[in-house]
Amino acid sequence: LGDAHETIDQLVADPGNHNQFDFAFVDADKRGYAAYYEKLLQLIRPGGVIALDNVLWGGRVADVSDQTPQTLALRDINQQLHEDPRIELTMLSIGDGLTLARKL
Repeated sequence: LGDAHETIDQLVADPGNHNQFDFAFVDADKRGYAAYYEKLLQLIRPGGVIALDNVLWGGRVADVSDQTPQTLALRDINQQLHEDPRIELTMLSIGDGLTLARKL
């Protein structure tokens, strides 16, 4: 338990943890999603999944008038995931949106 960035950094610092995890679930500070994702890619094994919660943000990601930092961060991570050749991507429109990124 603790700050998610620090915990993930500790895991990444040990090369023995790289490509060892099957699944990671991200439901934390929205502005940190991109950093969590990049770090978790080092830890997730090929075929493993990173799930990111709240990616539709109550529909606010589609509302161009919403320029809050959290909404902008979610738009950015959605675009980043869409363009990332290291993963296969599925977004489920259940609840507040759940993205599943499967590492290739």
